[in-house]
Amino acid sequence: MTVENMDSNSPRNILITGATGLIGTALRSALTNRGDRVVPIVRKMRKDLQDAIVWDGKSELSTEHLRKMEGIDAVVNLAGESIFGRFTEGKKKRIRESRIGLTEKLCEGLAALETRPRVLVSASATGIYAPYAGSDQDELAPLGNEFLSQVCRDWEAAASAAGELGIRVVHLRITPVLSTKGGMLKVMLLPFRMNLGGRIGSGAQYVSWIALEDMVSLILFCIDHDDVAGPVNAASPNAVTNNEFTETLAAALHRMKGPPLPEFAARLAFGREAAEELMLASVKAVPRHALDAGFQFRHRELDAALRHILANGV
Repeated sequence: MTVENMDSNSPRNILITGATGLIGTALRSALTNRGDRVVPIVRKMRKDLQDAIVWDGKSELSTEHLRKMEGIDAVVNLAGESIFGRFTEGKKKRIRESRIGLTEKLCEGLAALETRPRVLVSASATGIYAPYAGSDQDELAPLGNEFLSQVCRDWEAAASAAGELGIRVVHLRITPVLSTKGGMLKVMLLPFRMNLGGRIGSGAQYVSWIALEDMVSLILFCIDHDDVAGPVNAASPNAVTNNEFTETLAAALHRMKGPPLPEFAARLAFGREAAEELMLASVKAVPRHALDAGFQFRHRELDAALRHILANGV
């Protein structure tokens, strides 16, 4: 795959949904630092985001919304209800609507613009893949049929509508993003610091991961490089087992591993479906497309990544 750069000689206008989340906040900072103008989409106005577009993600984008979106060079779509928690029917509905419904409305808005952006980088997840079958899962791996797999399929289908408008579309299949500021790692820190963090189930299931710094860099890479399109695994090249993750995090914190959480206990605490898809599923994602395009991961090994993240509070 050859690489061509989007013209980066002048500042660009970047629209971001999910702009106040873990990834969105870090991305806004990175874009601003390199001289781009960020236009966040938020559900409620915030004093620190004066240029934001206030939109509920459910209704059609208004004429005023579209006016503010004119001149946008790129869109990064990160919005979505947290997947953590029991998969009740209400939870499932919110997960789908906040991703698929919002993306459909967003693409309808892009179609109505006089000048459309060049690229849409839209979030998806490595949960799209079928359960691990003993081999690396690159972007051509078989897709699954579980709840989260189907959500990701439909999410990507909704974003693909932008491709019919002549917009380059990147489906960023995201793994757990490691940061002390949010996500999986932040939740794990307290029990591990109390020597209570242990493996889940057998611990043999693979855990894919990416450092927040690499996550943001990869999004910038996808914005800037015109030959990057379609699915892109946002994952470190080196997935580890749940047991290896547990041992590495405990060592980085200078703590002992805690007792394991049996599979039945995980199902009891979080519900069968959520436990099996979020905690017991095995995903060994490989970022083949990113590597082939020339992206350089700064944090490739879990031990070094965790020590850097913990030492710097990033």
